[in-house]
Amino acid sequence: MDLIARIAEIIVPVFLIVAIGYGYARRKPTDLVVFNRIALDVLAPLLVYTALASRDFDLDGQAPLLVAGTVLILGCGLLAWPLSRATGAQARTLVPVVMFNNCGNMGLPLALLAFGPAHFGAAVALFSVSNLLHFSIGARITSRAARTRDLLTSPLMIATVLGFFSAFTELRPPALIASGMKLLGEASLPLLLFALGVRLTGLTRQGLALGLLGAVARPLIGLGLAIPLAWALQLEGAARGQLLLFSALPPAVIQYMLADRYQQEPEKVAASILVGNALAVVFVPLALALAL
Repeated sequence: MDLIARIAEIIVPVFLIVAIGYGYARRKPTDLVVFNRIALDVLAPLLVYTALASRDFDLDGQAPLLVAGTVLILGCGLLAWPLSRATGAQARTLVPVVMFNNCGNMGLPLALLAFGPAHFGAAVALFSVSNLLHFSIGARITSRAARTRDLLTSPLMIATVLGFFSAFTELRPPALIASGMKLLGEASLPLLLFALGVRLTGLTRQGLALGLLGAVARPLIGLGLAIPLAWALQLEGAARGQLLLFSALPPAVIQYMLADRYQQEPEKVAASILVGNALAVVFVPLALALAL
């Protein structure tokens, strides 16, 4: 019963905010264009930078977790290739959906509630590594026409580089400035969950059929790799928990933006993302039960 109560304490606040966003958008049509631009250009970069530059973040101590996260992402992609061939799905559609998870909108708030502020930097580091791979390898998998340079010079990627630089050199802004940056960055956490709820209003019956494969394959393949990977790298405690939670997250919302930009079956990608985030109510508690 204690484990069930602990899992409920973690997931109920997250899904409550998602539900509020969903309910609001059902009553009033909501345009996320401006919010997406602010989130990607201002809020998320500040969140990433301040977490990585924090004195609580130990870059050397988190190296095994970051290696594990990188191997997990690449391993999911390798396993998704034969899955796409076996099911007749286009590899450029399915592989990025299975490789990259929603470690921003959903993963960061869940990690903060599950493992506390002391381990939040590790979750942000995983998020940063995922973004780096997503905007390079993931973009090229989605389309041969993807311009990786444009993606890697985005504010989010610049903030990631600066954050790791501060963690390595211990050069940081003055505390007064850093506090304001952190406050604004952390505002993105509930707003990203609210926006996720808004996006779920786009789920249709047709989308349920189209998106089920990617939605289920993403967390199942992830967990199937994460458990032996955590054992092989001897991850324990919060590091093991972070990896298991990371592995079970649904497909990344940002993959829809890439699929739409390059017209790589964006409707199927959107379906996988929406169904996957709806099914997170099943897979996230499973991962937390294994992690806690």
